Amino acid sequence: MAFAGTTAATAAATHTSSYRIKFPKQEFLQLVEIAKPKVIYHVRRMFFFAFDGFVMYSLECKDEDLSNQNIINAIEFSNTQWSEAGSISRERSRY
Repeated sequence: MAFAGTTAATAAATHTSSYRIKFPKQEFLQLVEIAKPKVIYHVRRMFFFAFDGFVMYSLECKDEDLSNQNIINAIEFSNTQWSEAGSISRERSRY
């Protein structure tokens, strides 16, 4: 299952930019119906997915609002380019 989530995240990353679009709850749920994403990611209060070259997200949804969707819980969301060196230094600063 973790492998499938990683594959989906990689595929989504190749079709998106770092631009994010925030939606109120009802509009986000409408967009989910239009976009039919294979995976919606969840980090803290944020639900998001890639669509049309952007990251679509909402801070207003609850788990039960998306109960019929494939949700993958993630630890962190960032719109900055990933680098192993930056990731390691951030991990070290936590301890």
